Amino acid sequence: MDYKTVRAAASGSLIEKKSEFIGSIAPCADEQQALAHIERIKSENRKARHNVYAYILREGNISRYSDDGEPQGTGGIPVLETLKKVGLTDVCVVVTRYFGGILLGTGGLARAYSSACKAAVDNADIMLMCNCSRIIVRCDYALYGRLTRIMPEFEVKIQSEDFGEDISLKLLVKDEFAEPFKEKLVNAANGKLELYEETNLIENFA
Repeated sequence: MDYKTVRAAASGSLIEKKSEFIGSIAPCADEQQALAHIERIKSENRKARHNVYAYILREGNISRYSDDGEPQGTGGIPVLETLKKVGLTDVCVVVTRYFGGILLGTGGLARAYSSACKAAVDNADIMLMCNCSRIIVRCDYALYGRLTRIMPEFEVKIQSEDFGEDISLKLLVKDEFAEPFKEKLVNAANGKLELYEETNLIENFA
C-alpha cells in the first residue's frame, strides 16, 4: 500500500501575538522513535511553556497526541488533523510554544498549532513510498529512443543511465505496472535486450 512520509527532520515557525510556535517534524518507524523525537525537542526547549505533539504510525495503526497543558483540544488534535489532511504517516510533530504574554483563545490556539505543524510539513522533503520493482535494462543505442518512449505510459522512474558500449538503464516501476511494462519492453525490442529485476521493494516515487 502506498503511503507518504518525510525523508528527514524539518522545522518551521511563526509568531502569533508575541507567542512563538515552532513545529518540528521527524520520520518515525515506530512508537519508540516517536517518543525519542518528543523527548529530544522537549530537552532542547526546556524554557518553553508547552510542547504539544502528535504522531501517526503504520505499525499498529497508531495515532496519539497531547495538548501538554493547553486547553483540551486546542493543541494536539489540530496538529494530528493537519498531518491527516496532508496524508502523512510514520511521522511525529512537536509544536513548541514560547508564551508571549497574550492569551489567544481556543480558536487562536488551534489555528496557531495547526499552522506551525503545516510550516514544518512545508519545509520537509515528502516521499511517496510505493511497492515496486527495480528493472535493469541493457540494450544497444538503436533501441534507446524506442524504449524511453514507452516509460511514461507506465509511470517509470529512471534512477540511472549508463552510456558505455551499450546502454544500461536502472528503472523503478510500481508493482501493478511491472509485468505489462516488461512485456511491452521485450516486444518493442523484439527480444534484443537484457533484463534483470529486483522485486518486493518499497521506494520513493515522489
